[in-house]
Amino acid sequence: MKMTIGANIKRLRTGKGETQEQLSEAMNVTCAAVSKWERGETYPDITLLQPLAFHFGVTLDELMGYDRERISAEIDGLLSEYEVLRRNDGKKAGELICKAFREYPNDYRVMSCYMWDAAGGTAENDHNVLNIHREEFLAICDKLLDGCTDEHIRLNAWNMRAKMLHAEGRTDEAIAIYQTRFADWFNTVGQKCEQLFKKDDPEFIYWVRRNMFELADFAADKLAKSCFFDERLSMNEKVGIIEEHAETMLKANSETGETIFTVMARTLLGRLLNDLHYRGGDEADISRVTAKHLAAAKLMIDASQCDRSLSDYITGRFGSDDPLKWNALN
Repeated sequence: MKMTIGANIKRLRTGKGETQEQLSEAMNVTCAAVSKWERGETYPDITLLQPLAFHFGVTLDELMGYDRERISAEIDGLLSEYEVLRRNDGKKAGELICKAFREYPNDYRVMSCYMWDAAGGTAENDHNVLNIHREEFLAICDKLLDGCTDEHIRLNAWNMRAKMLHAEGRTDEAIAIYQTRFADWFNTVGQKCEQLFKKDDPEFIYWVRRNMFELADFAADKLAKSCFFDERLSMNEKVGIIEEHAETMLKANSETGETIFTVMARTLLGRLLNDLHYRGGDEADISRVTAKHLAAAKLMIDASQCDRSLSDYITGRFGSDDPLKWNALN
């Protein structure tokens, strides 16, 4: 079995937020020796293995790399289970990710999931919760930004830093992070994929339509929110307006045959259904909107049978072509 002690020392060191100099001082060796270990040019003296394992809080097997594949598989399984629970049982999801964080405190994916779970998700964060966890969250962000190379996880860390600034009343600094670290609408992955192709290439049309579905989904979500969270409207008025918008979209689809309108109807109904569930909706409204949401989703599935861009969009967006498995907000 391949021994990967050098790579593991580097992973554990960066996960702990240490420099090579700091580790060399702790182990009473030269910085050059640590550098050679991490490059795989030499191995630590056998007398240093137990102190190194103790220093990093791992077993000798993990330090030597013997258990790396098993541990990685265990973490993959825990995170997959967490994602399923997160959609269906938030309390159990939180318990699971806390357990994972205790067992694998140096895994960047676990760190990030734990942090956002403790924060209550990525939207409508309670400033009191953020401030209570301030030191812990900032320490995790530092570790992610110093050692993680996964850009998605790194952006999540920048996002949390912005959230923390906003919670402290430093909103301008939070917005500055978003303006400098995150892409604008015209520099998204979809837009760049579209721009790979000439405009007379069939793949250009594929990406134009796939982007169109995503943007329609996004715009409909904003439309529903702008209505549902309008304090001037009663609950009955909010429900009625959003349902009317959805019916208008379905009528437009029937008249034009363009599925973009069905995509918007499904999103309007999905957003409404979610907010009714979690913000005190009437059971009769929930039952009616559930049926409409499922009907719109099935129309999308039917249309996707002859539209590759829509089919691929659905698979990427929902992970399944079975509407019964879709979360309302997915």
